[in-house]
Amino acid sequence: MMLLGAAAPALARPQLAGRSLAAAPLRAPGASPRAARRSQVQSRWQPARATQYALEASPCDTARNLSQVISRQPIAQGRALPALQAEGRSRSSLVVKAEAGAVAALSGKTKKKSPFPFTKIVGQEDLKLALILCLVDPSIGGVLIMGDRGTGKSMAVRSLTNLLPELDVVEGDFCNSDPNDSKLMGPDALARARAGETLPALKMRTPLVELPLGATEDRICGTIDIEKALQEGVKAFEPGLLARANRGILYVDEVNLLEDSLVDLVLDSAASGVNTVEREGISIIHPAKFVLVGSGNPQEGEMRPQLLDRFGMSVTIGTIMDNDMRVELVQNRMAYERDAEAFAEEAKADMDALRDKIVAARASLTKVTTPADLKLKISECCSALEIDGLRGDITVNRVARALVAYEGRTEVELHDVDRVISMSLAHRMRKDPLSDIDGGTKVQLVWNRCRDPEAFAREQAEKEAKKQEAFEKQKAEAAAAKERGEVAQDPEKRKGMKKGAWTGLPF
Repeated sequence: MMLLGAAAPALARPQLAGRSLAAAPLRAPGASPRAARRSQVQSRWQPARATQYALEASPCDTARNLSQVISRQPIAQGRALPALQAEGRSRSSLVVKAEAGAVAALSGKTKKKSPFPFTKIVGQEDLKLALILCLVDPSIGGVLIMGDRGTGKSMAVRSLTNLLPELDVVEGDFCNSDPNDSKLMGPDALARARAGETLPALKMRTPLVELPLGATEDRICGTIDIEKALQEGVKAFEPGLLARANRGILYVDEVNLLEDSLVDLVLDSAASGVNTVEREGISIIHPAKFVLVGSGNPQEGEMRPQLLDRFGMSVTIGTIMDNDMRVELVQNRMAYERDAEAFAEEAKADMDALRDKIVAARASLTKVTTPADLKLKISECCSALEIDGLRGDITVNRVARALVAYEGRTEVELHDVDRVISMSLAHRMRKDPLSDIDGGTKVQLVWNRCRDPEAFAREQAEKEAKKQEAFEKQKAEAAAAKERGEVAQDPEKRKGMKKGAWTGLPF
């Protein structure tokens, strides 16, 4: 910090002419000559240390740190006086070299590492199917992935970027507007198109935007551009993450730890397909059509049922226990870390085939039909499960249609619903703390009853007959033990079950 009162004495001495106060501090009253010399040496090397700290900072902070260093060192700015030209040249060269290195680091183009190929993921079939179906039909409402740490949740999501084709976007548009579809245009591009202007287009990779836990509402939705407001005196919109994710994928890791208000915000935009911003006199609406993917560890916290219901599908994954699959997974990961480009090239043919299959499924989705009796069975199952609202019915129909389109067929059948009904309804079930089975098992049992009541009745009759036979056998054993004067052991204790444990549906 420069002291104005000390500036005149410092410049009055010939030996200090032209020196900044940081380089030539005054000796404090009562200070020893050794302390004064130590302070002078420290001050002389202060610019070098500050420059070193600036270079050791992250790339995003390097330019800002260097600007602070240069602004505080008059010598580095070329304002050195002739008395210290030699020292000034050495100092300025240090700062100039540091600045040049920082600019090179910021402007240098480094090749981005290829994501892990989706087709090389071992196991986790339900997870892969759910992600693919969301890409086929984004109106499903996204997918929630819950599982233990280290099970490949984030890796699977980040590998989706290579599964979608490149997009045609308006050059310079903030929300990836489609130059050929007015429904996918932002306000700026739409105004230019209505004015008869030919919109310049370019190819862009499908965006994958990650929403961090520390994000604020303004950063997600967008807010007023403070820089333009201060420099130009105009109200301009600074887009947020929802604008960047338009026509792409929005990934929220640890979504169960995100604030509920922010989760509501993202889910509303995902459901409506638009983002409405009302900030400091700015009112703007822009498209926000994206595939929403959330992941989390259930051991770190649960989500409210109101938020769970907003996700289209939910998948619970666990650690792979098969030894052969674990070995294959480790080998794939080591090969990817050794040479990511070569590993991605090895899977290129499979990735291209899967991409073409997804594109074809998107094109044929409108041709898929669902029989009326099957729709009735789906609604009957949702009603029997006492699921609140109608999102469950709608989602099961949409997911089943996406599966049929993905497999190249045109009509939904019973076995299609068998595969997707659990991942579409399990997270919408009311949780019973006394139940020892999960929601997916309950959904599957009720669906089996609804899809074929006669077969389910026969199955239940067989179970009841076996249960009655076991009861008669236990009764006979108890009577025989009583005659011998022995006490028969409780069969539930013998099986390791708690008293009153759930043993099946009551019908």
